[in-house]
Amino acid sequence: MTSQTTVDATGPADKAPAPVSGPTPSSGLRGHPWFTLFSVAFGVMMVALDGTIVAIANPAIQKDLGASFADVQWITNGYFLALAVTLITAGKLGDRFGHRQTFLIGVIGFAGASGAIGFSHSIALVVTFRVLQGLFGALLMPAALGLLRATFPAEKLNMAIGIWGMVIGASTAGGPILGGLLVQHVSWQSVFFINVPIGVIVLVLGSLILTDHRAENAPRSFDVLGIALLSGAMFCLVWALIKAPTWGWGDGLTWAFLGASVLGFAVFAFWEKRVKEPLIPLGLFRSVPLSAGVVLMVLMAIAFLGGLFFVTFYLQNVHGMSPVDAGLHLLPLTGMMIVGSPLAGFLITKTGPRIPLAGGMALTAISMYGMSTLDTNTGSFVMSLWFAGLGLGLAPVMVGATEVIVGNAPMELSGVAGGLQQAAMQIGGSLGTAVLGAVMASKVDGDLAGNWADATLPPLTPEQLDAASEAVQVGAAPVAPDTPAALAAQITTVAHDTFISGMSLACLVASGVAVVAVFVALLTKRGDNAEAGVGAGHI
Repeated sequence: MTSQTTVDATGPADKAPAPVSGPTPSSGLRGHPWFTLFSVAFGVMMVALDGTIVAIANPAIQKDLGASFADVQWITNGYFLALAVTLITAGKLGDRFGHRQTFLIGVIGFAGASGAIGFSHSIALVVTFRVLQGLFGALLMPAALGLLRATFPAEKLNMAIGIWGMVIGASTAGGPILGGLLVQHVSWQSVFFINVPIGVIVLVLGSLILTDHRAENAPRSFDVLGIALLSGAMFCLVWALIKAPTWGWGDGLTWAFLGASVLGFAVFAFWEKRVKEPLIPLGLFRSVPLSAGVVLMVLMAIAFLGGLFFVTFYLQNVHGMSPVDAGLHLLPLTGMMIVGSPLAGFLITKTGPRIPLAGGMALTAISMYGMSTLDTNTGSFVMSLWFAGLGLGLAPVMVGATEVIVGNAPMELSGVAGGLQQAAMQIGGSLGTAVLGAVMASKVDGDLAGNWADATLPPLTPEQLDAASEAVQVGAAPVAPDTPAALAAQITTVAHDTFISGMSLACLVASGVAVVAVFVALLTKRGDNAEAGVGAGHI
């Protein structure tokens, strides 16, 4: 068994190392690194799958419960808000009470909330339990990383994180396929009920396999004011990003929440310098590689999740695919993430993260540029090439950025570091959807009237033009039911061409973000604190 040391992020690096306390690993199941990975991967799969599988069920939920469009938006927004706002605090809870306990509580709560949604008969209950899902999912995700960090030796950690990233990528991309099958052949409730047996399996595996590891200098108290300040700042930021497409980027409410977020983060930073045991020791960010890893996760999520948001509309509304067919067309992306993540972990272990991360973001930039060339006549083969390139480019970033963030944090802050990693991805995804959505909306608003007039279509009133623009922004053609076939075909052509112009610009912006991320990736390096975990004797 190899020893574990940590470095205090708030003080000199030459302080006496703090060993990890915990049970001595046995030769059986409990504490075995690979069985630990298997257990936490199931739990992570449950949360990652829920991020996309529910989107397919939303129309059925809306129809069955008589919900408004705004109500259905809250099914997603409530989950996302709860998850993003509490991730870092949840990571701190794992550092304080142990990642095993936090992980298992997260599993129980997430599965229980999922079952409750399936039995709900009102949209208010569905949204309420979705918020609870987000809260318990926030407990689960950073705890999984903390368990991997404490269990695996350094030479195997990247491979483990690679498989962990592969599970997240495959679950996220596979959600629409599984969701489409369940909604089409069973019911929308089955999308949530599926988490119950998965949760039971994870609970049994976790109880038998997972073991707790805690650094001797793990936090012993809570920074309650810090938690409140950070949660408030995160809420204002995420809320502004969620509501900006509705309110408008120039609206006073949007800027009021953004300003409140900036103020909240500033007060939080001021407080963290003065409290004895801060929620996030700001000394963490003196590590340039760790800070670069956090920024890299944000930029990657902007490019990937923001760009991919429009691709689903492109496949379904422009090419007329069903949700299941659209999911199948994204399999090259999923497949390359599945293949590439463990390979990326192996490569990063051998060479360090800098070159694989920069190369991955370069390939992401090229692939997003390629996706900007898609049009209404692009065939499946060409689409698959760009989707596969995107998956292959993202794989080393998902693995390497996670290792850089968690590996450059002290062992006693591994939960906080895991929360930072997940929060960066959530905020990046929200930024990507909001910013690229604004780019799309601006392009469509600017082009639609001219394209409509050039096609000599019947003129629209300002109100009709606004309604048509909203439809075109998601690739739908604003065709009335009694429209003659020839006229409907003309309107559809104009709508799809205008949507394509907006999507192309959004993908170009995403490609530019990925180029910036290439240079950020060059600031990363292998974690100074990624020493072997207590489970090395099992390897």
